[in-house]
Amino acid sequence: MSMGSLKSIRSFVAAATITSVAACSAWSPALAQAKNIEDVRIVFVTHGQANDQYWTVVKNGMMAAAAALKVKVDYRAPETFDVVKMGQLIQAATASKPDGLVVSIPDPTALEAPIEAAKAAGIPVVVIDSGEEQVKPWKLDLFVGGGSEYDNGKQAGDIMGKAGVKEAICINHEVGNGSLDQRCQGFTDGLKPLGGTVSVVAVTLDPTDSVRRVEGYLTAHPNVNGALMLGTSLAGPMLTMFDERGYASKLKVGTFDLAPEVLDALNTGKMMFAIDNQQYMMGYLPVVFLTMKALYKTFPTADVMTGPAFVTKADAAPIKTLSDQGIR
Repeated sequence: MSMGSLKSIRSFVAAATITSVAACSAWSPALAQAKNIEDVRIVFVTHGQANDQYWTVVKNGMMAAAAALKVKVDYRAPETFDVVKMGQLIQAATASKPDGLVVSIPDPTALEAPIEAAKAAGIPVVVIDSGEEQVKPWKLDLFVGGGSEYDNGKQAGDIMGKAGVKEAICINHEVGNGSLDQRCQGFTDGLKPLGGTVSVVAVTLDPTDSVRRVEGYLTAHPNVNGALMLGTSLAGPMLTMFDERGYASKLKVGTFDLAPEVLDALNTGKMMFAIDNQQYMMGYLPVVFLTMKALYKTFPTADVMTGPAFVTKADAAPIKTLSDQGIR
């Protein structure tokens, strides 16, 4: 991403804050405000734990918007990837009657009933990160996220194929998470026209176990020359293993999402690209939009796409500072 694009994104977020704060702080009875801003409450229920690097940035965006607007927010997620528990958290959030509900949809089959029940209860529902395809058929209110996971993966496959990758692995830390499975499928379909193949290596969020599994696969399949990670939680341990075992010189590596260690790897040429869906905005913008809906019954009329932005070595250094701050 160019510095111009980065500045534009930051300006957009800042403008949203300024406009929203001005609207909220300068209100008068003539505005026919639906309720007091300090009474607005918005609940996030996602499949990602708040201490995960990716979801930490989402939560940081949520908290920044809440502080700017002076509204109440709550972030809830299962302790591990568990769509049954997530459905229960959505039901509990619905029962608390918030002014807005923000959800991710990693498994439409498991989550359709509780999400549609929230909507039926009159609660506006914004979808972030995953579940774009469910917004219209389920009659939900808005999607804020990085676009088709399949298309993002397909673009990654095309980039790697053009760089000479013929045999690649897709390192999936949540097999069964629809969004991650789509990333691997897109990666497979993007590499195939260029003569490449992809094998999915199933791992967990346990770094020791995951590194062991990937190293074992690479040892058994010495022709692998490309690897795509589907998130940054394991990026540090994986990159270290690639270095220590001599794979770094032969592997073309890419990842979804950003983290300081990913940007360092981009800057030193150890990684080709990172696919940034700019999740800070996934936390920030729904709070702005749902607050405006609660106060003034105004709302965007089209989904908001926050990505993908393919970050390469040329962009890594200036973005690193923002990543260190939990914004990128």
